[in-house]
Amino acid sequence: MTVPPPPTRVRIHGDEDARGATLNFSVNVLDNMPPTWLQESLAKHIPTLSAYPDARLAQKVRTSIAQYHNVHPENVLLLNGAAEGFSLLPRLAQKPAIIHPGFSEPELIFHESGVESDRIILQEPFKDLGDISEQLQHNDNDLVIIGNPTNPTGVLHDRENIAELATHTRVGTQQKPLLVVDEAFLDIVPNGESYSMAAAISSGEEHIIVLRSLTKTWGLAGLRIGYALASTKLIAQLERGRMHWPLGSMQLAAAAAVYERGITQLPQLQQQVAKQREAMQHSLSTAGFRLASDSLAPFLLVKVPHPHPEPIRQALLQRGIAIRRCDTFPGLGVTYWRLAVREQSQVKAFLAAFAEESQRIVH
Repeated sequence: MTVPPPPTRVRIHGDEDARGATLNFSVNVLDNMPPTWLQESLAKHIPTLSAYPDARLAQKVRTSIAQYHNVHPENVLLLNGAAEGFSLLPRLAQKPAIIHPGFSEPELIFHESGVESDRIILQEPFKDLGDISEQLQHNDNDLVIIGNPTNPTGVLHDRENIAELATHTRVGTQQKPLLVVDEAFLDIVPNGESYSMAAAISSGEEHIIVLRSLTKTWGLAGLRIGYALASTKLIAQLERGRMHWPLGSMQLAAAAAVYERGITQLPQLQQQVAKQREAMQHSLSTAGFRLASDSLAPFLLVKVPHPHPEPIRQALLQRGIAIRRCDTFPGLGVTYWRLAVREQSQVKAFLAAFAEESQRIVH
């Protein structure tokens, strides 16, 4: 279903409610601080802050990322957070389509650039990409954005199905639409790289942009670190006009440390999150919550078992429990909540508070 865009309530971030919360189910950063080894690595770089960012370190980071994804360093663009990648897209497209429910920031970025995007809204359970390629061809969209896994549904799409979204040629041209895949949460998914569109870039596809984040898994949201993978032609278009030193020294140091040490810890972290997610799903279902999608991400999308979810969410916030509202995601509403995966002690505390507030707030 294609509908016109909105720009109401799209720029609301889970961090707005999470500040000061004792139980944070709102923000999908894996932990409330970077791991100790990463903190220690960053501390070593503090004495160097009088110097400008080191281009050699930036190149080292690009090379490490390229090796991890089996692409060339020239296919890597370091970003001030993966979200910066979206801010660079309006220079590439004039008729974008965004698949929802999904990260809403790109829609607002295009809107503020004077470009309205087509919304293509998936229906629950948000898996079926079905006839979307036909809609895109009919709309003659020149760029398509999809998340994988999608935020907030956590649905993971096969890369073959994603690739199908941009196989047609546009009217009057021999060009395919650009395909932008937001893989900000893919690194924490077991065997996630087998779903990544980075493989298509490695194979020489020139119409695909992959956006990745280093902030979610490593507790680095405050530093803003991400990168884009694309053909050298697209990288050049994205990079044109950017300021000098787009990333600071601490961002580069953090990225270098992640690829020196953190990458080897990913399998263990992936299994940890998968176990916590499975236990949390069971606890939520037992408490009456309905899982709205089959999430493989570090968060769950649920339907709230109460006719008045928003007063309860507000009451929980007053108790220091932050929940991500979902009426700001196109295609969803107040009856949905997104819950970051957390350990069982926190889940039990949340469910106990929810039960109390559900009784207090009458039907």
